[in-house]
Amino acid sequence: MKDYPYKYISIEGNIGAGKTSLVNLLANDCDAKMILEEFEDNSFLPKFYSEPERYAFPLELSFLAQRFQQLKDSISNRDLFKSFTISDYIVSKSLIFARKTLQEDEYVLYQKLFEIIHLSIPKPDLFVYLHVNIKNLQENIKKRGRDYELAISDDYLQSIQESYFDFIRQQSNLRILIIDTNFLDFVNRREDYFRIKEIIMQDYDIGIHRVTL
Repeated sequence: MKDYPYKYISIEGNIGAGKTSLVNLLANDCDAKMILEEFEDNSFLPKFYSEPERYAFPLELSFLAQRFQQLKDSISNRDLFKSFTISDYIVSKSLIFARKTLQEDEYVLYQKLFEIIHLSIPKPDLFVYLHVNIKNLQENIKKRGRDYELAISDDYLQSIQESYFDFIRQQSNLRILIIDTNFLDFVNRREDYFRIKEIIMQDYDIGIHRVTL
């Protein structure tokens, strides 16, 4: 089994950034244990996109419960025959999205619940953020053709992008790698994928590292 510098990597990004595609590629290539968010099973998601004010709170609570249980189960049951664990989300994603979707009083309550549970989830050894501009995100969303995503506005995507950057700036004890992938197609071009893999598998210090490819 090849030795990699990290035991747990989280790949993150805005809606349509390609994080799940990259996790699949890396997991298959590196024989890693893969954790994928089970968002398509969430019955509140299409309701939220049609009536956000009504369904934001139950949506965020259901996502928090799903993410917490999945990560807790998957990371605590480490597979000794896999080189490392890689996920297409970080549990703090719950707080990032909730800050933009919930009313202030709802967010205060939600934050209290989040603080109670998130300390029991191991933090990733490396947090990778795929930065994609809004125009390219919208093109990717249209290509994958999920009906409930097609009405997502540029303003909403921009607000989520800003929330991720706010979160990143507040971190002082994480290895964070921001990769600008606007000019790459790592799904269809193997050379682009191998460039990203090479960047991710370097041994980084604690702090924020930015790479444009």
